[in-house]
Amino acid sequence: MTYCCALRLKEGLVFISDTRTNAGVDHISVFRKLYTFGREGERMICIQTSGNLATTQAVIGHLRNHLALNQEPNLYSANTMFEVASLVGQILRKVIADVTDNTHEQSNYFCSLLIGGQILGEDMQLYNIYPQGNFICATSDTPYFQIGESKYGKPILDRALSYDIALDEALRCALISFDSTLRSNVSVGMPLDTLIYQKDSFIIPKGKRITEEEPYFQDISKQWSETLKKGLQDLPIPNEDFFK
Repeated sequence: MTYCCALRLKEGLVFISDTRTNAGVDHISVFRKLYTFGREGERMICIQTSGNLATTQAVIGHLRNHLALNQEPNLYSANTMFEVASLVGQILRKVIADVTDNTHEQSNYFCSLLIGGQILGEDMQLYNIYPQGNFICATSDTPYFQIGESKYGKPILDRALSYDIALDEALRCALISFDSTLRSNVSVGMPLDTLIYQKDSFIIPKGKRITEEEPYFQDISKQWSETLKKGLQDLPIPNEDFFK
């Protein structure tokens, strides 16, 4: 399984993906699920993947081939992020259709993708692309998307995240979302790939890989656990009616 989370905020974009894939308990591997494309000063595009590994690798492979062969449309010829999302959706549909035209069997090859970025002359955008190739766009009211094993990390995002939140606080919120997921689901695993993009910078961030030995992640994980325990202890004591 997988957990990927992407945030579109007033100040920029935040992306975090785990790296665990499995085909049963005997086949657990590490594969990157966060990919960056772009040209300094012109565009930055980040793609996160979840679902059938062969499908997601084929989609990324097609996108890279289009660029290498200068075959249009491609990620660098697209004029808007909407066109980028449309291109990726078309390639996703084609990859699945090339495997089988049986609509019931196609579900075995489904995957989902998050695509965010900015192209010079337009605002940042974030899209959630469904297995069928259609997609929705993040808004200031709904500033984040999740794909994969999302339920354990969703509560903290719903409670603490807003469009106007600072990037450093948003990163902490997203990392706690991953910490909660890692604790509750063994199909999501370290290391984590992170990337932060500041609005209108048009710089391709290197990103950071967080391993189990990362001191900062260990510290916030421990502090968050202690904060939850203390918060529980500080809640009002239930009255006697609960125990009758």
